[in-house]
Amino acid sequence: MEHATPSQEIRIIARPQVHPLKCDFEVDRAVIKGTVYFGDAASAAGSPLPEKLFSLPGVAAVLLRDSLVTITRHQDVEWQTLARQVGATIRAQLQSGAPAIKDGLAAGGPSDDVIRDKVQRILDEEINPAVAMHGGVITLLDVQQGVVYVKMGGGCHGCASSTATLKQGVEQAVRAKVPEVVDILDTTDHASGMNPYYSPY
Repeated sequence: MEHATPSQEIRIIARPQVHPLKCDFEVDRAVIKGTVYFGDAASAAGSPLPEKLFSLPGVAAVLLRDSLVTITRHQDVEWQTLARQVGATIRAQLQSGAPAIKDGLAAGGPSDDVIRDKVQRILDEEINPAVAMHGGVITLLDVQQGVVYVKMGGGCHGCASSTATLKQGVEQAVRAKVPEVVDILDTTDHASGMNPYYSPY
């Protein structure tokens, strides 16, 4: 990988996601090759860039995917300050010339079809049997560039606990077995049941 020197300008664009706690930082060059997700500081041990990012107050999770760095923040911090710190940290790491993560951690990453099969298996075998006890069902709609799109139906549709179900149940189960997933988006409009929050197309 070609690393930047201090004299080279590194362009980083912060793009907030629809989810208020997530922000994508698009870098004009590769940060790593492949996809790696770090759900906490302990998982980042030995990987220079994630370690430095977790040292910033407010960083809850880090996803590295080629030239994209996705940060999940804690609710008690604001992007205005954190985004500048994240950008400076990424830039300093690239300028150092050192690898962003420890050797052997990142791989090319599975295809969307492989991710889809793995996620569907988790839904069928682990998640849906549990939510069915409450009259709910979670359907996998699509996987595009590592982003998983699901729809919540039955008792999950409009349920006040739907966000907790997605984040604490679905996301944790999927992350544990398919760490290459970039994000998991709920397309359900829990208010009307007709228009999705996010469209995969």
